[in-house]
Amino acid sequence: MNAHIVDPRLHGAVVDAHLSANGAWLLVSCALAMFAVLGLGLFHGGLARVGHVLSVLTQNLVCIGVGTLLWVLVGYTIAFGPGGNGAWGGLGAFALRHLGDPVTAPYTAEGGGTPTVIVLTFQLMLALLAAALVTGATAGRLRLGALALLVALWLALVYAPVAHWVWSPHGWLFRLGALDFAGGTTIHASAGAAGVVLAVVLGLRPGWRDVWRDGGRLARGAAMAPRGAARPGGVPRRSPGISRGLPHNVPLALVGAGIVWVGWFGVTAGSALGSGELAGWAFLNTQLAAAAAMICWLIVEWLRDGRTTPVGAASGAIAGLVAITPASGFVAPMGALAIGALAAVACAFATALTGRAGIDDAFDVGAVHLVGGVLGTLLVGFFATADTGGSINEGLIYGGSWGLLGRQTLAVVSTVGYSAAVTLVLALAIRKTLAGPGERRKNPVGHAGLAVAAVRTWLPERSPAARFKPILRLSRNGGEGEPIRAGRSWRKEDADWFTLSGDDGSVAAVNSVKMPERTQA
Repeated sequence: MNAHIVDPRLHGAVVDAHLSANGAWLLVSCALAMFAVLGLGLFHGGLARVGHVLSVLTQNLVCIGVGTLLWVLVGYTIAFGPGGNGAWGGLGAFALRHLGDPVTAPYTAEGGGTPTVIVLTFQLMLALLAAALVTGATAGRLRLGALALLVALWLALVYAPVAHWVWSPHGWLFRLGALDFAGGTTIHASAGAAGVVLAVVLGLRPGWRDVWRDGGRLARGAAMAPRGAARPGGVPRRSPGISRGLPHNVPLALVGAGIVWVGWFGVTAGSALGSGELAGWAFLNTQLAAAAAMICWLIVEWLRDGRTTPVGAASGAIAGLVAITPASGFVAPMGALAIGALAAVACAFATALTGRAGIDDAFDVGAVHLVGGVLGTLLVGFFATADTGGSINEGLIYGGSWGLLGRQTLAVVSTVGYSAAVTLVLALAIRKTLAGPGERRKNPVGHAGLAVAAVRTWLPERSPAARFKPILRLSRNGGEGEPIRAGRSWRKEDADWFTLSGDDGSVAAVNSVKMPERTQA
């Protein structure tokens, strides 16, 4: 309802009601966005090697803690503080000073505004999401202290300035007219570029090249053959394990992807900064793009590999969510379907190209988030329409000029280039000071291995855990003596949930689902 056309005697009540509705929806969106951050940790944890899963989950929590403190102290004022210029916000909101000043949302198609503290909290959740994405490319190669320092510096020097450029009314890209509804450039393009740079600088995980042998991918016949069967050329296929780099728990990854899907409605629909029709369009477009991308990714897998995978379905949905993020409030439903389909095809092939290029991007942050974010931002120049009320600009499909596409291209180039350059400096400095060449040898199995080793050292020999220890060292014939070979799961019918990864058969993690013969990350 437009507050300007109602009875003047009711004008104040209508404005207050609209303010309350906007605030209520944005608080719900904050919770959904936080849910997506936690779901992203589960998604990455399911895709990780079994020895790195606890490390990945811990890193996700550390990103939340460090990112929250950084945003409250300096991040918000760099991005949206008063008194800044086109490239940098002022320090007027340092440590959240002057929060009592009312702030109206930069744009609300239906009128009204949103309280300052709620806008600040919502922007905090988007910053946490970007930080969690950056660390998705560094699994198994960065110790926790170095990660915390990297997240703090990256949010302050990269994310907050880019958010100022794109979303602040004083930002130079905002004034230029570049469109980014919910974070295609600020979140996905910047985080994706940073993830690729980190993966290149930090190098490969041990055994990573095993996944990309035989011309860049496993031979199709070997992938479908049972464990121990001969591969083409007479080389036996090794069983899945840590050195294979395959997802250790596909159901966990699927649960995480589902949580991300649900939480993403808060990211996109919440970016309307109101509870009106614009939020409804963003919500609908998000669902359409994710569904279209998931189906198209499965089709690409079937045409390319002759089979589909559950991880492929989850990756397709994530790719669709990424691509629709910058366009969710600017495009019509058919445009959302087209964006999702194109993103699935582009990101599916980018995942293969990343591996062929020798880049160990652990969770395809570059292939999915960088490619999807850039593609979605550029496609706004084609599919944007004024019918949704998010913008007055029209894309090329609807008779608009090339100017919008040019502005979108400038936003992508400047964001990706700036993020990559600053992240390169940070990565080189951190690798030299906090992540030396002996890091992987000191902690080869991540936090899980250290935790289990500590527990085994602390427990007395006659404790229930100590009595249970011989059971874990049963041979495959059921007798005691020969330990199970490293990297194999004990598949006895009554205890198939242990994953044994240490050289001595020690338990490095617990897995409730048998490892699949082959899945595609």
